[in-house]
Amino acid sequence: MQIPRPGARVAAALLALAAGGAFGQGFPTKPIRIVTSEPGSGTDLVARLTAQGLTDSLGRPVIVENRGGMLSGDVVLRAAPDGHTLLLAGTSLWLAPFMRENVSYDPLRDFLPITLAGSSPNVLVIHPSLPVKSVRDLIALARSRPGELNYGSGSTGAPTHLAAELFKAMAGVDIVRVPYKGTGPAINALIAGQVQVMFVSATTAVPLVVSGRLNALAVATARPSALAPGLPTLTASGLPGYEATSLFAVFAPVRTPAAIIQQLNQEIVRVLGKAEVKERLLKSGVEAVGSSPEELGATIKSDMTRCGRLIKAAGIRHE
Repeated sequence: MQIPRPGARVAAALLALAAGGAFGQGFPTKPIRIVTSEPGSGTDLVARLTAQGLTDSLGRPVIVENRGGMLSGDVVLRAAPDGHTLLLAGTSLWLAPFMRENVSYDPLRDFLPITLAGSSPNVLVIHPSLPVKSVRDLIALARSRPGELNYGSGSTGAPTHLAAELFKAMAGVDIVRVPYKGTGPAINALIAGQVQVMFVSATTAVPLVVSGRLNALAVATARPSALAPGLPTLTASGLPGYEATSLFAVFAPVRTPAAIIQQLNQEIVRVLGKAEVKERLLKSGVEAVGSSPEELGATIKSDMTRCGRLIKAAGIRHE
């Protein structure tokens, strides 16, 4: 076996680095598509703003392809790992395997994280007839009347559903879920007093609270949110460590070259940092983030550990 001389090894390493850099610099070579969920969703908005910004900076068309449901992950799973097909997905991407049978992908094995694009906080709201003024009041009331209070939610496993189950687990209360066919019908039921409690997005909650149709108790973020001004966090309201936000993240197929992942990360983070993009997202209930691939990977693993434990303990399965 011939052992390369040190000089040869150094030369080979430099050539490899040069090749990787050249590969990244030559990207993209064709239009890029961002596969995401249904039109009008939070992920769709983030995808479209990201696509517009990337089109301007990369000089190639970046289009949004709406697939919805589990199809987005399936499409990107089968795509070529060359950076020209990206996935912009929400929390359900990495939590679906805990709630569904026969999920075609492994969120950690089959996708490479690029950046956490945004987050949307949930707000704990109640019907005005409920005699409580704070989270502590609600917990005390629920403990004194186990099984008597109801909370509304849309689809099984949605962030607002998991937020309520996390609240129940951490507060040690028995509040009964009343499922509806969507978030809209669930909110209407809350406004009508058919259920008493619900977690909803800040964008939905704020106008209903301002109009007096609902009362807000706290926001489900680690720190106070600009999307829910004046509201305390649940952590500061008696549930230390509570956090339940909807996340929006960008991924590429596994085996996408590291140089391309890095280039996409830099470009997308730059787009998310633009003042006009931040403002547009805030108006729609999303806070722009922008993270490193490593930070997104750590966030997903932490969320899977925490929520996976909750999903299993509560026996949550998708209908």
